[in-house]
Amino acid sequence: MTDAAPRLQLLTRAGCHLCETAAETLARIGGEAGLVPEVVDVDGDPELRAEYGDRVPVVLLDGQEHSYFTVDVVRLRRDLGIT
Repeated sequence: MTDAAPRLQLLTRAGCHLCETAAETLARIGGEAGLVPEVVDVDGDPELRAEYGDRVPVVLLDGQEHSYFTVDVVRLRRDLGIT
């Protein structure tokens, strides 16, 4: 049995400068782990907007909230097994 690769998502919204910075950071860190982060606009989903809309950007790892406002690079690298 093999473990599925961690799923990396960034919840964001248009015009958010913190989201742009987080997307660049996540692309770099994800690339090191062989992952392409999925970017999801919270404004396109009423449930996501209600849950995360006031805290974007939000990083999800394997569907669980990992960090918000900024990418916790040290923790993310550790959780992805990047040395």
